[in-house]
Amino acid sequence: MFELTLLLSYTGACHRRDPAGPNELRFQSSGQGYVVDGEATTNALGLDFGTTNTVVAIADGSGNSRLTEFAGADASGAVFRTALCFWEEEKAWQGIAYEAGPWAIAEFLQSPLDSRFVQSFKSVAASPLFERAQIFGKNFRFEELGQRFMQRLVAHADGQLDTLPRRVVVGRPVEYAGSRPDPALARRRYDLMFENFGVELHYVYEPLGAAYSYASRLTEPATILVADFGGGTTDFSIVRVAEPGSGRRCLPLAFSGIGIAGDRFDQRIVDRLVLPLLGKGSNYRSFGKLLQIPGAYFVDFADWSRLALMRNRRTLNELNKLQRDSTDPEAIGRMIALIEHEQGFPLYNAVGQLKRALSSEEQAEFRFTGGGVEIVAKVHRAEFENWISDDLRRIEGTMDAVLDRAGTLADRIDRVFLTGGSSLIPSIRAIFERRFGAERIATGGELTSIAHGLALIGEQPDLAEWSA
Repeated sequence: MFELTLLLSYTGACHRRDPAGPNELRFQSSGQGYVVDGEATTNALGLDFGTTNTVVAIADGSGNSRLTEFAGADASGAVFRTALCFWEEEKAWQGIAYEAGPWAIAEFLQSPLDSRFVQSFKSVAASPLFERAQIFGKNFRFEELGQRFMQRLVAHADGQLDTLPRRVVVGRPVEYAGSRPDPALARRRYDLMFENFGVELHYVYEPLGAAYSYASRLTEPATILVADFGGGTTDFSIVRVAEPGSGRRCLPLAFSGIGIAGDRFDQRIVDRLVLPLLGKGSNYRSFGKLLQIPGAYFVDFADWSRLALMRNRRTLNELNKLQRDSTDPEAIGRMIALIEHEQGFPLYNAVGQLKRALSSEEQAEFRFTGGGVEIVAKVHRAEFENWISDDLRRIEGTMDAVLDRAGTLADRIDRVFLTGGSSLIPSIRAIFERRFGAERIATGGELTSIAHGLALIGEQPDLAEWSA
């Protein structure tokens, strides 16, 4: 069992950003699209728009691609966090300014109580239950969040994306995250998100991008299995790779996917370490009856794409009423405090630090402080593995499905390529070592391989064979 210490002291501070504000963040809705250079020597851009991170690569026309690097005090190289931060500003378009990526994180940390920080919003791309997010009284549809995100990503590329190649290849999961996802709805939303680019737009399965990237390393024919562990989904592809110089180097054989990945593992940690302290499982009184606190609040709190959106008048009024009638009002008060003090990002960081530590250590400490709540817990790797054991079984079942669809067996797979941040979790790697042997497993470029492969696929003469 993990050891837990809880300290409470409802305090907080607010640091305001420069009141002048970054006026250049105003969104231009002129409909004029980005410049397209039909004569450029580079003719394809690969965009890995991920749940957690986004990466851009541009093919150079000779079978190679380069990553778009983001420079500046708040930059993080080629990896651009898929996040947005909004704040009210009189001079901004419609009175709401915004930032994206690592710059969004910097803005949020400067003044968390005056901001709305949104991350993992890709998770709702295929959800018919999601219609809009209300931020400072304005409704934002998924595509509007995506348009603002892409506009800031391009702006921070320091001119590298001012002239776009003829083709843009966007990665998409094999199976979208969420309950009863609608792929057609996600496609419509993606089309609207990218419509201002004014380019030839194609969609390719993300694990196929990773497979193409890995195939460029191979010097002999092989049948490869790619497992892509993203933030929202885990996707598999099996590809037959021909020898270098062949007319068609890669032949996709089968795909499978499931809406379980890094964010789901985060939810398991929050469920075990945080939610019991926020009233999960407790009761409230209603008309003389004792009822359990509705679980929807805790589901939303553990979901990074929804947590920031709980800071709205309706939700907070409902929670305040529940607190008055609750048998554990202090616990509900902690939830309210964390929501009001915009503690989603600090909590996300604490959970991520624990996951990374448990990937290299048998025991690690979970430590979170924010919104007047402090949580300290020692967690053993075996505990975490137990928390995600059902998820791992379902992921392995999805891997079995792709083998069945390809009409092949594990011993016919020559190479296994693992990519994505969660591929570093020991219990995930153990699945593949047990099924395929450690000698057949390859890794590398966990966060960038998909974008590289998508850009290279974009150079192929007939993209219809690759498009999803």
